[in-house]
Amino acid sequence: QVQLVESGGGLVQPGGSLRLSCAFSGIGFITYTMGWYRQAPGKQLELVARISSSSSTIYANSVQGRFTISRDNAKNTVDLQMNSLKPEDTAVYYCNAALSLGTNHWGQGTQVTVSS
Repeated sequence: QVQLVESGGGLVQPGGSLRLSCAFSGIGFITYTMGWYRQAPGKQLELVARISSSSSTIYANSVQGRFTISRDNAKNTVDLQMNSLKPEDTAVYYCNAALSLGTNHWGQGTQVTVSS
């Protein structure tokens, strides 16, 4: 059974940085594409960044150049380094683990609030 646990959210001022971490427990971490999604109040869930099993990455246009996703296959973790944060980055951030056959696992989410 796969479980994902996010950490690292909080309150930060505009222009600041946060690092989110997702701990994967279960079998087969290296085979999963790992992603970070977010949902702001009143908005749909959106992809923030994703990293494949071969460590290729994609980013939403809105975070390109500011956020960096990385994975540590030895520790079964995936991190999201968020720099130059903006108020519009405020959302609940969710960790996702996905396989090409359609299997999806989600974490419980962590709140990120960007405000002065």
